[in-house]
Amino acid sequence: MTQEPGKGGASSSVLVINPGSTSTEVGAFEKDGKGRVGLIEHPEHTLEAFGKVLDQIGWREKEIDRLMEQEGFLTTDLCAVVGRGGLLRPLSGGSYEVTDAMCADLERSAYGEHASNLGALLARRFADRHNVPCFVVDPVTTDEFEPPSRLSGVPGIERKCRSHALNIKATARRVAEKLGKALRDTRLVAAHLGGGISVCALKGGRIIDSTDALLGEGPFSAERAGSVPLAGMISLCMDSGRPKSEIVRLLAKGSGLKGYLGSTRLPEVLRLIDQGDGDARLALDAMVLQIAKWIGAMAAVLKARPDAILLTGGMTHSDRFVGQIASFVEFLAPLHVFPGSLEMEALAEGAFRVLQGRENPVVY
Repeated sequence: MTQEPGKGGASSSVLVINPGSTSTEVGAFEKDGKGRVGLIEHPEHTLEAFGKVLDQIGWREKEIDRLMEQEGFLTTDLCAVVGRGGLLRPLSGGSYEVTDAMCADLERSAYGEHASNLGALLARRFADRHNVPCFVVDPVTTDEFEPPSRLSGVPGIERKCRSHALNIKATARRVAEKLGKALRDTRLVAAHLGGGISVCALKGGRIIDSTDALLGEGPFSAERAGSVPLAGMISLCMDSGRPKSEIVRLLAKGSGLKGYLGSTRLPEVLRLIDQGDGDARLALDAMVLQIAKWIGAMAAVLKARPDAILLTGGMTHSDRFVGQIASFVEFLAPLHVFPGSLEMEALAEGAFRVLQGRENPVVY
């Protein structure tokens, strides 16, 4: 399936590769933002045949070649290739050159195993073919915390910045433009609301504090637990007899809306509410309340009234859901909504900022 936000011209383009857990997005974008995006869906039974995520790289490369040939993606006028940034060491945001050191860390899953680790590795293969530069932009492990934000209250346990940095920073740039401000002069609160949830405080475009979108603190999401009362968590770990792997899976994949209702899909939850399901209403109300509380907390981190509150991610396609959150937080600052994800555009924009000399590339 392909989407065409606009027709490309003959000017040089950037190839974008964004691997996800069960799909790979491929796009070709021009500097004016016009481009084409194609989606390759990967059947679960096919993925299960690979022992590790890294083992998929050759197969995914062939799938990308097939899509590009099938959909007529350009292959002769590339000026760069950019991939989604995976699990790297904690980094400031920016556009990073894909180096041997970066590839080595990704190949050995030095900071964790995830499909996003394939982004730089696949991008480099295509960049080498065309002899063009290769980048990743605002990787998953973008970490711009100020020192006090790192302390958890328990020595030896440090708060981690794991957020939807790529999409959040892309929306922040767009809001700064709408406000007529330089990004460096803004104070924003951003919430990415999808399968995972990130709520972040951005000062001058930097994520100075954030919830943990993977496994830690924050609101519960479609399938993740978020912050949990400590007494209950200690009992679960010590008294249930469950192995660590099972508890991790429960907190990351079997909690939130899925744990309460058996569904991760917001439209399904709203349908249940409309049918009079009290449990569904309570679960969604609780999630909205938690999201609102964390937005308020991140506003406090900024020590000033935010210029704007940004809502983005798949759940924000629902005006009804957005309206529920707005009823709690719109007194804090103007609300700006960016439904879905701008990841593909954000990756291309990061590469063009470097190619046009508007941003210096960072070497990993």
